[in-house]
Amino acid sequence: MDNERRKVLAFIEKQDNIFGKIENNINQVAKIANGQKFISENELRNFSDKLSDILILKKEQNEMFTKIYTMLSR
Repeated sequence: MDNERRKVLAFIEKQDNIFGKIENNINQVAKIANGQKFISENELRNFSDKLSDILILKKEQNEMFTKIYTMLSR
């Protein structure tokens, strides 16, 4: 059981790192937009769509983690 817990925690850490990279990319896009003082409507719409997708994935991830933690605590 301890080995399984280590694997699950490593998976969770990996997921957290992936979302950290996504957040970094979001910050880079924001810096570019601020530097140019312009972002096209199409680019903004695309960026907003991607942010919406990320929010959905993050919510699903958090629900999955809650289930995992519940199972591990038994």
